[in-house]
Formats: sequence, C-alpha cells, structure tokens
Amino acid sequence: MVDTAALLAAYDAQMRMPAGAVPSGMTYEYDGPILRIVGGHVGRIRAPRDVGVTGAELDRLIVRQRDFFQARGQGVEWKLRAHDLPTDLPERLVAAGFVPQEAATVLLALAEEVAAEPVLPRGVVLRQVNEAEDLRRFADLQTEVFGVDCSWVATDLGARVSADPGQITILVAEAGERLACAAFAVYEPGTDFVALLGGATLPEWRGRGLYRAMIAARAREAVAGGFRLLHVDASPASAPILRRCGFHEITTSTHYQWTWPK
Repeated sequence: MVDTAALLAAYDAQMRMPAGAVPSGMTYEYDGPILRIVGGHVGRIRAPRDVGVTGAELDRLIVRQRDFFQARGQGVEWKLRAHDLPTDLPERLVAAGFVPQEAATVLLALAEEVAAEPVLPRGVVLRQVNEAEDLRRFADLQTEVFGVDCSWVATDLGARVSADPGQITILVAEAGERLACAAFAVYEPGTDFVALLGGATLPEWRGRGLYRAMIAARAREAVAGGFRLLHVDASPASAPILRRCGFHEITTSTHYQWTWPK
C-alpha cells in the first residue's frame, strides 16, 4: 500500500519552490512568503502551502503581485493547491481579478516502479533534442494539439537548456518528418523529484502507446539520475493513463490567472 500522506508531505516540502538553475533571462524575487518569477511569457507566483498571512495583509500581497506585472504589461498566474492555506485564498484571488483555470490532478509515482524500456509503434523514433529548430517544432506541436499559441514554449525550453542542460530532458517521437508526440522532464536538484511536463500527442497517434512510452523513458532517466519520485500536474485526458502506469493522486492544483487588460 502506497503511503499517499507521505507522498503529499514530500511534495509540500520539496516541490513548492523551483530548486534548479534559474532559466536564462528570468529572475526570482521574493515578496514576503511568496516567490515571484519574472521574465517569462507571463509572471508566475509560487508559495508555500501556508502563505502565513491573512485578511487585509493577504489582500495587499495579492494586489502587489497583480500591480507589479500590470506595470510590466504582462499577465500573472498564481499556482494554488486544493489543500493550501489560508482556506479563503481562492476567494481573495478572485476578488483581486484572478480567474481560476481548469484544475489539474497532482499525481506522484515511485520512479523505479514506472521506469521501463519505451515501447514505440512501428516507424516511430524517440529522440532527445535541445537544438533551437527542434524546440520550435516542439512548440508547434503543442500549438496544434492544444489549439492555443504555444510559440513561447520554444523560448522557455531554450532558456532552461541554456541555464543548465543537465536539469532537463526534452524528448520527441518522430514518425518520418512529423512529430507525433513530445514531452520533457525537469530534474529538481537537492530533491527526490523529477517533474514530467509538456506532454502532447497528435490526435491521430493517440491510443497507440506514445504517451506511455514517454513516461517510461523519462522515468528511466530519473532513476539513472538518482531521483526517487515523479511528479505530474495531469490534465483530465492524461490522468487515467498515469494512474494505470502507477501514479497516485495526492491533491489538485489550479492556476489563478490575471490577464493584463490590453
């Protein structure tokens, strides 16, 4: 029996704040208990489970983040988990103009239980990439799959590679000259965790094991690197696959977004 309470405790202790090298072009700034990530395509706020302030003081903290990014001409997202404190933080974010997005399921797994030789459909090749053209193709695939402009992803991945190529693995599954699936993994130094991110599969390639192959390959890399745990913020489409692969739900996460009025 997996101790999900222990997994949640490890997540809260190790995965609240970025642990690796700061991506090129970005800065990390603390404002009291929260971390403000500046320099990406949107601002990001990360916080401990308990922000530690309440009432009017919390309202001022929220508004400072909104106003900071508004002055930069950018939007900002505040990542909130279902068990975070204070319990009225969601309502206070909404009151400040933040809008909750679709909740993701936070799933964790033991890397050694998921690691395996990836099984690929005939004619598909799995390749690790970090060159600019491949990162652009990665972003183009996400744009096609998700139906929104993901061109910023190429810059984001490039910044991570530039900061420390040893802290990220970017994988693409190619069918001829076409990308059929892509995903990446970020290694969190000083923690037990590898975060599995960015998975996207073309509709015509779904149900053929590509996403499972990406999970297996990244888990194998995690084990080789001495990491014990895998983390995914899973969409409704990917969560069932991850559960079948041995992942366990510990909470949910929601991005509260404030969009700069153009």
